Amino acid sequence: MKQRSRYPFYLAIFLFIAGGIALATARHVQLGIPWLAGQQQPVWMVEARIDFEAVGNEVLVSLNVPDNPPGFRVLSQQAASPGYGFSLIEDSGDLRAEWSIREADGPQTLYFNVQLTPDDADNSESPSQAPQPEAVFWEEPKATAVAEVLERAAAKSASPESMTRELIKLMQANDPDQNIALLLNNEPYVALLQRMLNHAGIPARVADGLKLEDARRLQPLRPFLQIYNGERWLTFHPETGQQGLPEDVLLWRQDALSLLDVVGGEDSQISFSMLQQTVPALQLATREGGQNGLGLVSLYELPIEEQGMFRMLLLLPLGALMVAFMRIIIGVRTSGTFMPVLIAVAFVQTSLVPGLIAFLSVVAVGLLMRGYLSSLNLLLVSRISALIILVIAITAGFSIIGYQMGFNTGMTVTFFPMVILAWTIERMSILWEEDGAREVLIQGSGSLFVAVLAYLLMDAPLARHLTFNFPELHLVTFGLILLMGQYTGYKLTELRRFHPVKEFS
Repeated sequence: MKQRSRYPFYLAIFLFIAGGIALATARHVQLGIPWLAGQQQPVWMVEARIDFEAVGNEVLVSLNVPDNPPGFRVLSQQAASPGYGFSLIEDSGDLRAEWSIREADGPQTLYFNVQLTPDDADNSESPSQAPQPEAVFWEEPKATAVAEVLERAAAKSASPESMTRELIKLMQANDPDQNIALLLNNEPYVALLQRMLNHAGIPARVADGLKLEDARRLQPLRPFLQIYNGERWLTFHPETGQQGLPEDVLLWRQDALSLLDVVGGEDSQISFSMLQQTVPALQLATREGGQNGLGLVSLYELPIEEQGMFRMLLLLPLGALMVAFMRIIIGVRTSGTFMPVLIAVAFVQTSLVPGLIAFLSVVAVGLLMRGYLSSLNLLLVSRISALIILVIAITAGFSIIGYQMGFNTGMTVTFFPMVILAWTIERMSILWEEDGAREVLIQGSGSLFVAVLAYLLMDAPLARHLTFNFPELHLVTFGLILLMGQYTGYKLTELRRFHPVKEFS
C-alpha cells in the first residue's frame, strides 16, 4: 500500500501558523493594538485661547485647526465657548472651527481643545493638482538683489530641496553681503524666503508650528517653511535649513490662507497651552479601532457580557496546547484526556491555592461516598446521577463552612464543573478498584501537575492580552497541536528506561 505524502499536511500547518501571525500583525499595524499588555501611549492635550474685544455687533470667529497633522493622530476636538454657537466646517480642504453670536460687547475669550497622540504613519497626502509658484513682483533695487542671491544658491543646488537649503545658508550667513542685508532690512524673514522661492519657480508657503512642552502656557506659534518638490510638501526649519519636522512640533496650520479671522471684534490674539498625559495604548486602539477592516471582526464589538465569556473561552486552546505537550512530548499520565484543562479553568476563576484545596477536598470526600455507593450495586447511570447530587451537596457545604469561617474564597467552589467532578470521582474509583491506589495517585497527581502548568500559562497577563486581542493567533496554536499529533518518538519520561543501558555500555 502506497504511503500518503505528508507534504500537504506540513504545508497546511505552515499556512495555519503563517496566516495567524500575518493576521495578528495586520491587526497590530492597522488598529494599533499593542503586543504587550499595559503598554502606555502619550497623549497631548492642546488648548488654543482666543482673546479679542467685541464692538457690540454680530461676531463671527474662524480658526484654522489641525487636520491630519504630520506625526500625529487627532483623537478629539471640542470647544468651550459659553453663549456662542460652534461648529467644525471644511472649506476647500481647510478644516476650521467657527464661533458665532448675535451680539457681543467687551472682552471675549474662546477656547478650542484638541487631543492628539504621536503617530508614525505617514498621513500626508499629495495634492490633487500640482501647486504652482505664486507670481512675485519686486521693486528695484530689491529685484536685482533677489536675482543675484538666487543665482548664487542655484549654482550649488540640483533640486528644490537643495535649492532651499542653500538659500537658507546664504540668508543665515554670519557676515551677509549687501544684497542679503538689503532684503532682510524691512521684510519678515520667513515670508521673504517664501517669496524668493516662489520667484525661483519653487512653490513655497509658510506653515505655523507649535513646540510641544509639557505643562507650558500661553505659547505662540512658530513659522516653518514648506516647499513642493513635485510630489509632496516638505518642511524646513527656516533658520537651520534642516529638512523634516521635529518630533515635538505640531503643525497647526499648513495650507490655510489665514490662522484666525475675527468679524465683529478687534485686537484679537491667540495663544496655546498644552499638557501631556499617558493612557493605555489598548484603550486608544479600541477607541479608534475600528469601523473598517479588521476592526469589524474585533471582539470589542460584542456586548460586554459576551466579551467576558470569550475572554475565558479563548484561554482554552492554550490549556489544550499545554496538555498535548505534557502528554505527547513529556509523557505525563493524567486522569482523562483533557480533564486538566477543565481543572485549570476552575483555577483561573478561583485562583490557584483555593482551587487546589477545594478540588482535593471535594474529590477526597467524593471517593469515600463513592465507595459506599459501589456497595449498593447501583447501575452506572444511577451511580453517576447520585454522585452529581453528592458533589453539589459537598461544594455547597464547603462554601457555607468557608463563609462562616470568614473565607470568601469558599464561595468560588461552585465554579467547578459538577458533572466533570462527578465523572472524575467515578473514574478514580474504578481505577482504584482495577489498578490500585498507586495508579490513582500517579494519574491524579499528573492531572493536578498539568492543570497547574496550564493555569500558569492561561493566567499570565500576556496570554490573556494576546488571546483576546489577537484571536487569530489561535491558528498558530492549532498548527502546533497538529504538528505534535504527528510525533511518534519516545516521550521524555520513557528515556529513564534506557539509563541502565547507558551505564552498562
